[in-house]
Amino acid sequence: MHHVAVHRQGFAAPRPLAAPLDTVVFAASVLLDDGPAGPRAGARRLVAGLVGQGVRVWVVDPAATPAALAGRLGEAGFPPGLATGAVAPGAAAGDASRGRSVVVTRRAGEAGDAAPTGAPGWHTVVTGDRPVHRAVLDWLSGRAGAFAAAARLCGPLDEPAITAARHHHLRLTKPAGSLGRLEDVGALLAGIAGADPPPRPAPAAVAVFAGDHGVHAQTVTPWPQEVTAQMVANFVAGGAAINVLARQAGAEVTVIDVGVAADLPPARGLIDRKVRRGTADLTTGPAMSVEDARRALDVGAEVAARLVDGGARCLVTGDMGIANTTPAAALIATLTDRPAASVTGRGTGIDDDLLTRKTALVAAAAARARYAHGAAPLEVLAEVGGLEHAALAGFVVAAAALQVPIVVDGVIADSALLVASRLVPGVEACVLAGHRSAEPGATVVLATLGIEPLVDLGLRLGEGTGAALALPLVEAAARVLDEMATFDQAGVSDKG
Repeated sequence: MHHVAVHRQGFAAPRPLAAPLDTVVFAASVLLDDGPAGPRAGARRLVAGLVGQGVRVWVVDPAATPAALAGRLGEAGFPPGLATGAVAPGAAAGDASRGRSVVVTRRAGEAGDAAPTGAPGWHTVVTGDRPVHRAVLDWLSGRAGAFAAAARLCGPLDEPAITAARHHHLRLTKPAGSLGRLEDVGALLAGIAGADPPPRPAPAAVAVFAGDHGVHAQTVTPWPQEVTAQMVANFVAGGAAINVLARQAGAEVTVIDVGVAADLPPARGLIDRKVRRGTADLTTGPAMSVEDARRALDVGAEVAARLVDGGARCLVTGDMGIANTTPAAALIATLTDRPAASVTGRGTGIDDDLLTRKTALVAAAAARARYAHGAAPLEVLAEVGGLEHAALAGFVVAAAALQVPIVVDGVIADSALLVASRLVPGVEACVLAGHRSAEPGATVVLATLGIEPLVDLGLRLGEGTGAALALPLVEAAARVLDEMATFDQAGVSDKG
């Protein structure tokens, strides 16, 4: 688990997937609570993310002077430098003509004459009672696609909330720092949600993305490809390891067919979002097209939003795909420029001869990908990745934009997280690593991104099992901040 102090950098504007958004005008009531100055849920991270990516942000309130409004925003912890008062004439005229500007209000017409709500090319988003970040995300998703919208609206961790959580821990009835990394997890949860104490990260939802791989033809695993579809049936029947561990944690399991080679019968708990029937053989050419990769990214982002709409307050990555550790190793080798031997593992338990063959295939594919695309993440993903890897990357980015914690599992999810961090630099700050997979590539990714896993049990099953095992720790970190008494409340003397 990373220390939150290392995550203070802003998000870089995602390229080449940036969504069309240049100017946002917020009515003050969308961002600020009524009464004492304070941010509405999700508002600080949304605004900080927009500002960090170069989007022009105005805040308007016809009932307040610009100076008074700026003061309230500052007291509520919003980033400095926001424009307040009426929008300058012509300030966004060029963007408005391309439909790249939006006014965000709680009720229609709320911003009054301070914002050009009737100007040609300007859009209006009415949040109602929804959190502002969710309302803007929904609007932008409809214009640019789920992944591009999420990438554009990822904000950095909420530093005021992190600081508040750190100070909160100092007031609890325990010696300072005595709960160790559990305190770091609590501060991270506060930074994700923008609140101290953070909301309880429950119930959780496990999304198992399933896909097949053309590289299976190269005998990189002794398991037949048909096992992918058979295991999907096992998941929806509730009989797999992830089902057992999810039940223990009170989490729901949803399976998403993003690229299984077989046709799957409809079943409760199964979502059919098949982009294509498996990837091509990554050893002989691109595994998929860039457009396939984009579609799979959208699938992941859409599923994250769907699960959160269904009540999930924590997301967990799961995966299924016979031979999928080979593309995971190729992605890691390409994007970290590490030797294939240092990132390629035994997967389902292959012998030495198969490991040697698998490593050589990974090395050749990674060399080709680097030669053809350098470190361009989308193109590398299409060249040597899998459909479930792409969907998981979209799932991670959407969780950050939705401002809910996400717990990633083993090497498949770690390779997808690496892709996500290259597509949207900084998104890794919003992630918890459930465990350290026995696959060597997982350790390389976590070290590269500066993330320390919560548990290390030598697991290498996948499915989301290691992440599900970590869920009680994540929930405990939030409950300590919410339920534990302070020295004053308990009448206990502090050390002074």
